[in-house]
Amino acid sequence: MKPGNQHVLLLWMLVCSGTTEAIEPISTSIAVGMAAALTGILARYPNILYYFHECCRPEWISFNRTGLQEDLDSKLFGQHIASRIILKAVNGFMSNENPKKPLVLSLHGWTGTGKNFVSQLIADSIYKEGLDSSFVHIFTSELHFPHSSQLDNYKSQLQQWIKGNVTNCPRSMFIFDEMDKMHPGLIDSIKPYLDYYDKVDGVSYRKAIFIFLSNAGGESIIQTALDFWREGRDREEIELKDLETVLSLSVFNNRQSGLWHTSLIDKNLVDFFVPFLPLEYRHVVQCAMAEMKARGLEPDEKVADKVARDLVYFPKSERVFSVKGCKTIESKLDYYT
Repeated sequence: MKPGNQHVLLLWMLVCSGTTEAIEPISTSIAVGMAAALTGILARYPNILYYFHECCRPEWISFNRTGLQEDLDSKLFGQHIASRIILKAVNGFMSNENPKKPLVLSLHGWTGTGKNFVSQLIADSIYKEGLDSSFVHIFTSELHFPHSSQLDNYKSQLQQWIKGNVTNCPRSMFIFDEMDKMHPGLIDSIKPYLDYYDKVDGVSYRKAIFIFLSNAGGESIIQTALDFWREGRDREEIELKDLETVLSLSVFNNRQSGLWHTSLIDKNLVDFFVPFLPLEYRHVVQCAMAEMKARGLEPDEKVADKVARDLVYFPKSERVFSVKGCKTIESKLDYYT
């Protein structure tokens, strides 16, 4: 049962500091009466406070499979492999009330292909507040771990941060951006949290989600996509099996990657290596059309075509793939609209 409007108003007046200051001074008798009323409201509606402050409860954390599927179908372009893997992986994990380990996804591909965007879609489908949720934590290598001389400190801080947040909410999400710029060895410090353990130091991490974002492995993905294009084959024919092995090996052996020789790969703790294909001209047009719609504008294919033509494509002789994917679409639209 939800509280009536008058009860909500009364509670709001009592818990909002600005309002309580505005109605002061009040007599002791009125204060006592209001306190009694508040006690009565809380007794009648014990969950009322959960409507006002984000909590680790179903009111704020609830997986929307249909919403994720619709977003992947209508907002993510040129990524048939990633779209399929993400939906199955997240749906399977969130539907399991007793997973054996956390969900670990490693997203790889060239800049502007949708890795960060997909992370946002996943967060939006699980948390009412999306990426703004207090249970979603984003780490950027150059911002949070800038100095190699502080590696030992970073390891300790990262362990404490993850432990503290998972203790607070088992359904926490951790996103590690720029993994290709992370100091090798740092990510291994959280290996016990990603493994098949019931608990680590009294804390269960099995309902948490870890997402790694990296450009590492992008070259092998591009080469496979380019080979298909040169052979006259449809890119939708590319399957995960065409990329997964070479992708995991290239990431594992890349000295510039935060996943270089990591035990997470060696011990098979990464559930899915998700390849993001380079985007073609038609995908850039789709991105521009979607952005216009998101801005409340009438999608104009002529404008989208101008935006797409304004980008740089590679290889130089064939101009097949966008160098920056859809990354600069927003700024380009500001110019053309």
